[in-house]
Amino acid sequence: MPDPGRPRPPAARAGPGRPAWHSERWDSFRLLTPNWINTLPGWGYAGDDPDGFMDRRQVLTWFDRYATSFGAPVRTGVSVTAVRPARDGWSVHTSAGRYTAGNVVIATGHHGEPLTLALAARLPRDVHQLHTSGYRNPSALPPGGVLVVGAGPSGQQIADELALAGREVFIAVGRHRPVPRSYRGADVYAWMRRSGMLDRTVDTLADPRAAQTAPSVVLAGEPEGLDLRRLVRHGVVPVGRLESIEQAELQFGGDLAVRLHEADQNVARLKAAIDGYITRTGLPIPAEPVPPARVEPWAHDAPRRLHLRHDRIGTVVWATGFGRDYSWLHAPVFHADGEPIQTRGVTDAAGLYFLGLRWMYRRDSNFIGGVGSDAEYLAEHLTDTRALQAAG
Repeated sequence: MPDPGRPRPPAARAGPGRPAWHSERWDSFRLLTPNWINTLPGWGYAGDDPDGFMDRRQVLTWFDRYATSFGAPVRTGVSVTAVRPARDGWSVHTSAGRYTAGNVVIATGHHGEPLTLALAARLPRDVHQLHTSGYRNPSALPPGGVLVVGAGPSGQQIADELALAGREVFIAVGRHRPVPRSYRGADVYAWMRRSGMLDRTVDTLADPRAAQTAPSVVLAGEPEGLDLRRLVRHGVVPVGRLESIEQAELQFGGDLAVRLHEADQNVARLKAAIDGYITRTGLPIPAEPVPPARVEPWAHDAPRRLHLRHDRIGTVVWATGFGRDYSWLHAPVFHADGEPIQTRGVTDAAGLYFLGLRWMYRRDSNFIGGVGSDAEYLAEHLTDTRALQAAG
C-alpha cells in the first residue's frame, strides 16, 4: 500500500507537449531570478530594469520573441504520445502523426506533472482543492480560509498573497530551503554567479542524487526576502507536516520547530559561503551583523489539529511540487525511481538525450540562464557524432 503522505503521480497525463510554462503560473507570478541572469543563446534581457524580476506577461513575451527571432521550425499544439526505438533511430508518435528521427532530445524540463498527496482523496467533497499549477489569484477561490500544503517557493508566495488579500491562511510545512534575497549589498544570485556556485558541476558532489531531489530554494521575485517569519507577520499560521485526514479533521506533525531550525541553518550555510568568498578575494565589503539565534514561540505552539468546519477552511492548495512522467518514453535509460540515467544529457541509448534537468551537469542546468550551455554541449556532441558516422 502506498504511503498516504507521499506525493503521487497525476491521474492523467497531458504529454510532453503540454505548454506548462505558458499556462500553469498564477497571475502575480514573477521569476525568482533577476533579469540580468536570464539569458539564452544569442538572447538576453534588453529592458531598463536588469535587477528586477520579470512578471508572467513579460516572461511569456520574452520567450515568444526568442522563439520567433531565428525562425526555428517549432511545431506547437502537438502532444507526443510515445517515443520508441526504430531501425532508423527513433519512432516518435504524436497527435499530428508519426515521425522518424535519428536523434531525440527530451527537453520537457524538471517541473513536469503536478503532484499531490494521496491524502487528497480523503478530503470531503465540498472542500475545494487545487494544485499550485491551477491557482490564479485569491478572488478565484471560494470564500473561507485556505490551507496551503507545502512551504516551497510557490507555497509560501501563494500563502503570502492570500493573507495580504485578507484570507485566513494556514500553511503545512515540511522540508524547505529559504535563502536570503540579498546579502551584503547584492542579490544572492549575483554572489552565486560571482563565486562560481552556479558553475559547480554534479561530479564534484558527494551525493548527486540528494542534490537533484532537494527542495527548491524559497525566494520571491521582489527585493524583500521570503520565509516563514514574513508569513507570520502577514497573518499566516504555520503548522507541521500534514500527516492524516479523518473526515473533517486534519492531523499535523509536531516537527515545525525542527523544520524552522533546518531552514535557518541553510541560510547560515549560504551566508558563510559568501562570507568566505569575500574574505578569500579581499573584497572591501562591510560585514553584516549576525542576528542572535531565536526560537519562535509559534514554531513550538503550532496547532497539531485543524477542523475544516470549525476553522472555516474551504480550500486546500497543494504546493507539493512536480514530477516527471516518462511513461511515453520506451527506452532502458532510467533509475529505479524513474529518473533518467544520463551524463551531461547523453544516455546509453544511441541518439537519445535529455536537457533542462536539475543538476544535469551544473547547478544552473535547469535555470533559464544555464540551459543554453548544456544545449551547446549537446549540439557539439551531435555534430561530432555525425562526423564520426560519416567518416566510418
